[in-house]
Amino acid sequence: MRFLLSLITLILLFSCSSEKPIVVNHNFSAVEVSPFYNDSVSIRAVDISDNQLIFAGSNGIYGTFDIDNEFNVKNKKISVLDFEGRKIQFRAIAQTKTDFFVLSIESPALLYKVNKQSREPKLVYKEDHDKVFYDSMVFWDNTDGIAMGDPTDGCLSVIRTKDGGETWNKVSCDVLPKTAKGEAAFAASNGNIKIIEDDVWMASGGIKSRVFYSSDKGNTWSVSETPIIQGTETKGAYSLDFYDKNIGIIFGGDYTKPEANQKNKAVTTDGGKTWNLIADGVGAGYKSCVRYVPNSEGKEIVTVGFTGISISNDSGNTWKDISAESFYTIRFINDSIAIAAGKNRMAKLIFKSKKSK
Repeated sequence: MRFLLSLITLILLFSCSSEKPIVVNHNFSAVEVSPFYNDSVSIRAVDISDNQLIFAGSNGIYGTFDIDNEFNVKNKKISVLDFEGRKIQFRAIAQTKTDFFVLSIESPALLYKVNKQSREPKLVYKEDHDKVFYDSMVFWDNTDGIAMGDPTDGCLSVIRTKDGGETWNKVSCDVLPKTAKGEAAFAASNGNIKIIEDDVWMASGGIKSRVFYSSDKGNTWSVSETPIIQGTETKGAYSLDFYDKNIGIIFGGDYTKPEANQKNKAVTTDGGKTWNLIADGVGAGYKSCVRYVPNSEGKEIVTVGFTGISISNDSGNTWKDISAESFYTIRFINDSIAIAAGKNRMAKLIFKSKKSK
């Protein structure tokens, strides 16, 4: 009898531990847009960490906002940088615990390290080249960071830091896969690079639109083909995101034909080795930024662009336009609140389901 009771107990414990976690589907169908910053600038780079929002945009502008426990945005601190008498155009931003970094497009490419306490900017990287054009940047931790941009010498431009952003070095084309003629990337949303643990993915676009991958913080690289629309300089993947190391999405299209929705979105379930088109010819057209909703098991996805905001609640198979509000980029604070930025403004977005009040 004692053996039987023990056996039953073990079976019950095993059964309970084997139960799959309940998947929460918010079924978002609407969004509340609350602007909190307006200025005559274009903002394509935002980042959120440790209750602080950082942003950078055109005309040399960059700054920070604090976010309180209710996710209200306050304590604005804005600065402007120029270089040799001209305003800098920032498209990429990232941060560590102590500093944040802003990276410009065009030659010379300028990367500034800004101390969060003193607010003092320091130029830590400069690159002169007629083809230089950096697109996005991110940090794994307080030590290691990476930025990517258009090719200058036959491969994507990739720079890395291993000392908290104090020094940056360009990765040799001997290490990176070669790019095709006309293959580049889009500085549309600081959104064509993604990291998870030591992994990093980067999306290219233009004549060729592919996904570059490294499992060791950029020491070694591989590249995979994608079925997304490509072939001219305005087509391709403008943004990518990964929910975990397996589930990912690329999104884009052709910004000169924003309503076109053929071959503008694709997903992977094997970490980016292979990609498959979704919602081909239906749903959202061109978008500049795509992000998975946190805690959604990769089923809920939001995209933004100058054409509005769209959402999918079924892993990208179907899409719903939920707002005509124009934005270039978006980052989530939690699984229902995000910050979006675009032309002349930033806003707090609150996503709601039919049951929300």
